[in-house]
Amino acid sequence: MLHSGHHDAMGLPAPAAPTEPTVNIFQTQAPIAPQHGAEPPAPLGSPTPSPPRHTWAGKHTFLLSCLGYCVGLGNVWRFPYLCYRNGGGVFLIPYFLMLLLVGLPLFLMELSLGQYGAAGPIAVWKCCPILQGVGVGMLVVSSLVSIYYTVIIAWAFYYLGSSFQSPLPWSCDAPQNAELCQNTSGSATHASASEAFWNEQVLGVAHSSGLEDPGPVQWRLALCLLAAWVVVFLCMLGGIRSSGKVVYVTATFPYLILLILLVRGATLPGSLDGVRFYLASDWSKLMSAQVWSDAASQIFYSLGIGFGGLLSMASYNKLDNNVIRDTLLIAIGNCCTSFFAGFAIFSVLGHMALKKDVPVGSVADSGPGLAFVAYPEALSLLPGSPFWSILFFLMLFMLGVDTLFGNIEAITTAIVDEFPALHERRKKTTLLGVLCFSFFLLGLLLVTQGGIFWFTLVDTYSTGFGLIIITLLMCVGIDLCYGTERFCQDIVTMISRCPPCYGRTLCFFKACWVFFTPCLLLFTLIYTFLEMYGAPLHYGTYALPAWGTSLGVCMGVLSCVHIPLCAAAAVCSHTGTLRDRFHKATRPLRSWGAGTASAGTEDVVEVPFTITLTGSDFTAPQHSES
Repeated sequence: MLHSGHHDAMGLPAPAAPTEPTVNIFQTQAPIAPQHGAEPPAPLGSPTPSPPRHTWAGKHTFLLSCLGYCVGLGNVWRFPYLCYRNGGGVFLIPYFLMLLLVGLPLFLMELSLGQYGAAGPIAVWKCCPILQGVGVGMLVVSSLVSIYYTVIIAWAFYYLGSSFQSPLPWSCDAPQNAELCQNTSGSATHASASEAFWNEQVLGVAHSSGLEDPGPVQWRLALCLLAAWVVVFLCMLGGIRSSGKVVYVTATFPYLILLILLVRGATLPGSLDGVRFYLASDWSKLMSAQVWSDAASQIFYSLGIGFGGLLSMASYNKLDNNVIRDTLLIAIGNCCTSFFAGFAIFSVLGHMALKKDVPVGSVADSGPGLAFVAYPEALSLLPGSPFWSILFFLMLFMLGVDTLFGNIEAITTAIVDEFPALHERRKKTTLLGVLCFSFFLLGLLLVTQGGIFWFTLVDTYSTGFGLIIITLLMCVGIDLCYGTERFCQDIVTMISRCPPCYGRTLCFFKACWVFFTPCLLLFTLIYTFLEMYGAPLHYGTYALPAWGTSLGVCMGVLSCVHIPLCAAAAVCSHTGTLRDRFHKATRPLRSWGAGTASAGTEDVVEVPFTITLTGSDFTAPQHSES
């Protein structure tokens, strides 16, 4: 008998009263003893109420947020370099094959997990508690990336401010560069003005001897770093509601700038030479394992797989959102952006090579060398160079901020899911402020005079083998523990109203999850280890010492060491034999799934009275024969 109050059923009938709502009870529980002064108990079968989860303002907001997260600096400064280094146009063959067999399946897996589970990178592993360490590893990777990625935004901020000068401070027209740009023959020297500005004025690396000698903080860069974190904090102050509005500008404006730069580059003398160099085909490169590994890693990193950002953003979708459509639109759009950006970059580099009378290959570079040395130098040769420089670095700033939104969203979502009390707006704002300020302090090491050496170390190892291990275990864990059939059924549940062709598409993804994707990830992981120990890490002519490499390996281990620890904790939390414990640790919890949380409460009606139920209320009445 359940006592929720007192309603006397004995005695004379009560006088007629206004009609009250009728309450049907379908579930029973053990009697609950009321406590003096206690709040009325929650409805039967309902969990402790938690704040409702926000959803995106619209489908376009989610698509733009994911596209802005995926389309980052690597699309501009890494893909074009990999393309010309690995056979030009031939590189597109392994690139799109890896997109088909690795990128799209993993992208769909992460979006589907987040949307169906309606939870962040840690809580989503209610589907398979033994893999909760995968979610913790995602947070570690996102944290490391957020620390050094904001430094890139600070560099772009510094150059953006410097672009409001005429002439540009890294151009040969600047008075301080007159001696540097001229020799007896009047041609450019080996150390260009742009390179000198980058190494001496921006980084101050000329005053550092290596990792062991970081030197003082470059205060101008530190202020730019602080400004970058302030922008991120303000844009994310309202969660997905505020960042979702910002991406309408930050995710679309870079495309306009790329188009403007492409049109301007196409009108320059020598631009076709740059494009030919970009797309020159060398079919023999297809026989090199390096090419296939570069294609896999570029797909892997440019889509943002394994960082938890995609999973967190998808957790704010409605359950019936079409994840397959979103996967195809975002992933293919991201890869096409990379290819498109190559034309904008190499058309301008071709013009610079013509002006300097050198081969295009001698001015092409990757990473910071392309974005902050080669391309700014090329822009300084154009009429109205400050205007083109402002556009370019504004684009870099927006690309970096968009990606950072996803990383910080992954971290905050995971923490708030684990500690629901932080859902309150003031507490969530405090959490965001603490995160941003902590990452700012940690990033100060990277803006010292020797910070570029530490940047190279963190950049290489934070997203190295550890991230591949995380993603490989995510894929294998879903296959073996949760079950591919069950996972596909979850996706069918979400897209049940879609055309039949999506079912056939899902069969292809299923084959990838079971065989192709894990095998290619394993190949990439093995090649990464071989490459890591094959040659020391360099920045320019400086080779990082052995202890630096060991520190980088520890950084990679830090991102995946939680996986076995959390798995052991999940197994030990159960009782029974080791086999029974393992079986229980791989079963989904009852609270798993987007519809589960509301399933128990969706039929509960609040009424202004309480009812006492007796055993007879659950006994079917006996009807007399007529």
